[in-house]
Amino acid sequence: MIRVLVADDQAMVRTGFGMIIDAQPDMTLVGEAADGVEAVELARRLRPDVVLLDIRMPRMDGLEALRLLAGPGVADPVRVVVVTTFDLDEYVHQALRNGACGFLLKDSGPALLVEALRAAVSGDALISPSITVRLLAHLNPPAAPRPGEVGLSPRELEVVRLVARGATNAEIAARLFITVGTVKTHLGSVQTKLNTRNRVEIAAWAWERRLVG
Repeated sequence: MIRVLVADDQAMVRTGFGMIIDAQPDMTLVGEAADGVEAVELARRLRPDVVLLDIRMPRMDGLEALRLLAGPGVADPVRVVVVTTFDLDEYVHQALRNGACGFLLKDSGPALLVEALRAAVSGDALISPSITVRLLAHLNPPAAPRPGEVGLSPRELEVVRLVARGATNAEIAARLFITVGTVKTHLGSVQTKLNTRNRVEIAAWAWERRLVG
């Protein structure tokens, strides 16, 4: 069972998410938090498989809670999917940098929410399709090495570009005529070379360097 903790300051939202989660045969709701402080405490105590985390909450906002649970330097990070009403660029960028395994808008619908939870557990990541290209395409490119300078092979670069377009492992395999296992091997190599932790950070890296048209 995928054990999920929901953190949102609105009781109705928590109830709604809980109903969606408990309706899945492979998921269960293990806790609810009404603010960021409570979310961090419960996540550390209950060790859920995934935390659904709102951004705007009292006492501690979701971005700070995310940093404490999954940010750089956290020894045993918790998988976190950020769910919010606000799709501001600064929120998404900071969430990705703080280790989010996904970023969804609250109106994305139950199917996408469930897909994001399963993706997080399997090591993948999902960002609402309605905001992926707009947000990642407008990240400011940093002064950083080009792909060849970090040792990415041509095939790894193809995989990176498809990841940045939101393709799943199965879709990448079909597109490149390789097995899903080979895709996972390439992704593991890419994460090592780029020092990224998941496919969300790989996608952000690619968009920052204008590798995706």
